[in-house]
Amino acid sequence: HVEAPRHIHRTLQSIRGRGLGVGLTLNPGTPLSSIKGLLPEVDMVLVMSVNPGFGGQTFIPASLERIRRLREQIEAAGLSVLVEVDGGVTPRTGAEALVAGSAVFGAEDYAEAIRGIRGG
Repeated sequence: HVEAPRHIHRTLQSIRGRGLGVGLTLNPGTPLSSIKGLLPEVDMVLVMSVNPGFGGQTFIPASLERIRRLREQIEAAGLSVLVEVDGGVTPRTGAEALVAGSAVFGAEDYAEAIRGIRGG
């Protein structure tokens, strides 16, 4: 989470220095502007589309606009940053990558739930 470390740039550099992929998480209440300058430093941004805490929450509709604006910022900067979505994800949500906890594990048929998310 962008708010977690005291020195976010130092933390990102330390992770990258270990040869690892670097990602940031954006909570629903965190302004998109808080990570704009960090985008060149990361491989992935996880957009929380529910408030962190427990599974099975409903997708926050305003997240779609945040995802769209984030994607525009990434493309305008000519960067290759994966956008992942976590929370209330269903087959209709749309994302490049996603965390599908209750969307899969809350279904009666896991395989069918995964097929639905994959679009077929």
